[in-house]
Amino acid sequence: MAIATINPATGELLKTFEPLKDAEIVAKLDTAQQAFEQYRKTSFESRSLWMQSCADILEQEKAEFASVMTLEMGKTYKAALGEVQKCAAVCRYYAEHAAGFLADVPVKTDASDSFVRYQPLGVILAVMPWNFPFWQVFRFVAPTLMAGNVGLLKHASNVPQCALAIEEIIRRAGFPTGVFQTLLIGAVKVADIIADDRVKAATLTGSEPAGASLAAAAGKQIKKTLLELGGSDPFIVLASADLETAVETATAARMLNNGQSCIAAKRFIVVEAIADKFEQLLVEKFEALKIGDPMHPDTDLGPLATPDLLKELDQQVQACVKDGAKVLTGGHPLSDRPGNFYPPTIITKIPPGSAAEQEEFFGPVALLFRVPDIDAAIKIANATPFGLGASAWTTNDQERDRLIEEIEAGAVFINGMVKSDPRLPFGGIKRSGYGRELSIQGIQEFVNVKTVWVK
Repeated sequence: MAIATINPATGELLKTFEPLKDAEIVAKLDTAQQAFEQYRKTSFESRSLWMQSCADILEQEKAEFASVMTLEMGKTYKAALGEVQKCAAVCRYYAEHAAGFLADVPVKTDASDSFVRYQPLGVILAVMPWNFPFWQVFRFVAPTLMAGNVGLLKHASNVPQCALAIEEIIRRAGFPTGVFQTLLIGAVKVADIIADDRVKAATLTGSEPAGASLAAAAGKQIKKTLLELGGSDPFIVLASADLETAVETATAARMLNNGQSCIAAKRFIVVEAIADKFEQLLVEKFEALKIGDPMHPDTDLGPLATPDLLKELDQQVQACVKDGAKVLTGGHPLSDRPGNFYPPTIITKIPPGSAAEQEEFFGPVALLFRVPDIDAAIKIANATPFGLGASAWTTNDQERDRLIEEIEAGAVFINGMVKSDPRLPFGGIKRSGYGRELSIQGIQEFVNVKTVWVK
């Protein structure tokens, strides 16, 4: 795949980039290792000042960074502004809390003194996706650099300007040379980089095949990995729910990032008692959304990031219909304009055992399931290989407790939309990956947890 900026709203090729040659990759690895030898000795106070400076740059120049995101992958400009602001927040969070998260932990033993110390590992490779081109990276950068590690970024090939902008932000913030570098390379180079002795661990956010490939390459080298992969998040609505708020949130949760989010609600599981009303309101909400130029402030839904994603999504929808499902609204790519536009789509009457029950639909397509009760809702929610997030709606305390306990996912949100928050750990189970980002768990993923015993 070429490393290039192609405007997904128009299909126009705007800029191409030459991938790094092998000798250039080796030079960057050398630079990263040399940087780590010095950077690991820096104080939390210094790292905190640099990280706060990152946040300042992000906030002061958010319009420019948001425009680059919208241009390269098509998210609405207003959503891109929010993403930049969130990146600044995660920088400030770890600037403030990293020292406490990684402070020595005393443990009483038979020694005169015994404690746990957290120390950086070294060079960490991050393989990141295009859908949140700033947030996914800063979610890695903030804890990784605050822990004293250094980072290498292999970003998605369709967001090279975002990748280079992030490297420049970190440089301008005052971090020492080589502490964070962008590698403009294709996916074929990743295994070789992981095999290099200077690289100590790797993290990937992306598809199942990409995660499996990275984990296999790292496993051969006995190196740690963290994976955040796909999701087919359930959105359960029970009879006691605040229906109008649930529908409003359901619309926002499915259309998040033009429908291209691993934690977007994808399977809407509604009890029969309220299903007719929920369906009616959801169709109305979907059909009221404004589709168009993602730079326009009134646009609710922009294009999908690439033509391949558009094609794949439509193939999934048509296969679903062929199996006997019913389309309530949408259901075909928009052919009246250039770009990768797919309308808000709702599919119901999905036959049991069909592929749609298991697959992730990465775009603005909602799958609607009717169930008789909470038992059936939980069963369908868990009947997927994924386990990232789940949203469930009820005002009944017993139902709430069952949903929290029985849903198989890395996160359960009751009466709210699934979202990531720097203060809470983020990650999944099953084929959604392993390990956790954010909060104290995130910064402790890529450190040496060293036992110290003194007598």
